[in-house]
Amino acid sequence: MIRHCVFVRFRSDVPDSERAAIHTDLETLRSVIDGMDTVQFSVNVSPEPFARGFSHGFTIDFRDAAARDAYLVHEAHQRAGARLVAALEGGTDGLMVFDLDLTKK
Repeated sequence: MIRHCVFVRFRSDVPDSERAAIHTDLETLRSVIDGMDTVQFSVNVSPEPFARGFSHGFTIDFRDAAARDAYLVHEAHQRAGARLVAALEGGTDGLMVFDLDLTKK
């Protein structure tokens, strides 16, 4: 299983309603991308001082790397990703992505 971890810095002028709509866009991808499973969103609740301004994040679990790779190039993901990037401080500078392979120890 691949856990796709995304951390973001939303612009201060992006309303909660737009953030929720972006989450909905991403959640909806589960119905069109085979192998895409759980999607979870949260604000950063860590008491540690290492967030570097990344205030929100989400994870998406994929059956395997092939499902993740299909998601990355899927047209619906490209649209949802563009909407997300448009809402971030500095565009892609407000984005960090890290994938974990949970099948490897």
